[in-house]
Amino acid sequence: MTAAPPLDREAREARLLGDFDAGRNAALARVVSIVENHRAGFDRLLARMQRKIGRARRIGITGPPGAGKSTLTTGLASAYRQAGLTVGIVAVDPTSPFTGGALLGDRVRMESVALDPGVFIRSMATRGSLGGLAAATREVTDVLDAFGFDRVLIETVGVGQTELDIARTADTSVVVLVPESGDSIQTLKAGLMEIADIFVVNKADRPGADRLRNELELMLGLRGGATLKNVPAHHGVDLGRAMTRDEQMAMNPGRAARAAAKDESLDTWTPPVLRTVAMKAEGLPDVLAALDRHFRYLEASGTLGKRRRARLRERVVDVVGERVQDRLWKDAGTNQWLDDQLDALEAGGTNPFDVADALLARSGDLLTRNSQ
Repeated sequence: MTAAPPLDREAREARLLGDFDAGRNAALARVVSIVENHRAGFDRLLARMQRKIGRARRIGITGPPGAGKSTLTTGLASAYRQAGLTVGIVAVDPTSPFTGGALLGDRVRMESVALDPGVFIRSMATRGSLGGLAAATREVTDVLDAFGFDRVLIETVGVGQTELDIARTADTSVVVLVPESGDSIQTLKAGLMEIADIFVVNKADRPGADRLRNELELMLGLRGGATLKNVPAHHGVDLGRAMTRDEQMAMNPGRAARAAAKDESLDTWTPPVLRTVAMKAEGLPDVLAALDRHFRYLEASGTLGKRRRARLRERVVDVVGERVQDRLWKDAGTNQWLDDQLDALEAGGTNPFDVADALLARSGDLLTRNSQ
């Protein structure tokens, strides 16, 4: 009996996409692996999925190590499953120094939802990328979106000056802190005020939780500007009348921020600061309600469309950068030409900027030709 000939590339991709469209988890896992590792044909697969992208709500969860991000993520996933929603989870883990892969610590901590057929978990290694987000995280998130998950949760390694990438990947960014996270000045230095749509003070049963929450709300009130517009001037105040409610709120920025965070008007958004004890599932309903409220705000204000358009634009910019570098530095002639300029560079006869301009000028055909 003669064995069937092997399928060609296009036939294999068509079969894989057919299984993917049919909702088979094995096909999803394979596509994720192809995309994450940028194997041959990954760009064609993503291109075929483009029309299906944009249905899922993407929620980024970040914070310092030990803040309980994985526990909170697991709790949110469980709650969404109880509501009948499917959940995809991208857990960006530290890179193993031995294998280069993810240490899988987050996946171990998510054991309670790992076997749920409505939950798909993918652990990805940072591989040294800035911001704790793996280079292919956004692409894998697109795959989970195209597969049809209702919610995609993206959990990152930790917070730092370079972790603003989370805001570029998610519709809503949740920053998880604990009482030990440090004082308000350090929080500001970490850039969290710009990242967060929602703050969560986890392990709120520990000493210092209320202090941290109050400090965050105070900073949010001061940053908001609008909370200070009604502050009475230091002169010319009519002491014979009581201050209005707006003036009273302006004199207490923390209180004003807390009130603004509960505003249901959806005209503006002030990040709420919520208390949770994720290990006991305490406070999770408040987080879920805030996530829904923020998404309504994004839709009503038009911010959702702007964020997603910005994400598409940034994706094109990223792809152009990747392909330009790939074409330039895999070309033997380009590398030889650059080596030939090193003597002049070393002697001071030219400079890196002029060399770069000359390299681009001579590489026009290389950059514009059709890829093979």
